[in-house]
Amino acid sequence: MHMMKSIKLLVLIILTCTSAEVVAQATEKVEMADVLRQEGKIYTVVVGLVIILTALIILLIRVDKRISRLESQEKMKL
Repeated sequence: MHMMKSIKLLVLIILTCTSAEVVAQATEKVEMADVLRQEGKIYTVVVGLVIILTALIILLIRVDKRISRLESQEKMKL
């Protein structure tokens, strides 16, 4: 149950950040992104971001499982 709330919050944060970036890109030209795209390095940046987000999601799931286990142990003691 907690995991679903955490995942929803994470998705909301990502969508909020993404929409802010879209607005910023629409108002100004981003030269660095053009250079990275021309040199083919943009894929490295994207892969790095995907790895970081995947690690955060895995960490979030593991912490949620541990918290759930501790909560169930606490209920058993009572």
